[in-house]
Amino acid sequence: MRNAKPILLVEDDRVDIMTVKRVLADLGITSPLVCSANGEEALEYLRAGNGRPCIVLLDLSMPKMDGFEFLKIVKADEQLKEIPVVVLTTSSDEQDIVESFKFGAAGYMLKPGDYKEFVETIRAIDLYWSLSESPNGR
Repeated sequence: MRNAKPILLVEDDRVDIMTVKRVLADLGITSPLVCSANGEEALEYLRAGNGRPCIVLLDLSMPKMDGFEFLKIVKADEQLKEIPVVVLTTSSDEQDIVESFKFGAAGYMLKPGDYKEFVETIRAIDLYWSLSESPNGR
């Protein structure tokens, strides 16, 4: 994730937003962080041509448009479907995991309650997506 492309965080919880910001800073990840409070806002951002994010970190439970709806729409859109979307949520419900992958999630990570574990979760996401190749160099 260490590049000039932004990271799109789709999250409605202010504490979680602040935690992600702090973790990114602590890990030295300088990619700009763009925050959307729900799937509707995130889609507006993506469709406005503001720059394609290198990754989307997606919560599932949000007002207006939840993570599942967002995922379905993004993965059905020819312009957006190649953007990797990693679900970052508190839900360990097996059905949520199954549905997320069914709709095209690239990964599913639980938000840890412990800060050190949160750092390790984001570090793992960063390492994987920093090493992963993407189609057409996107």
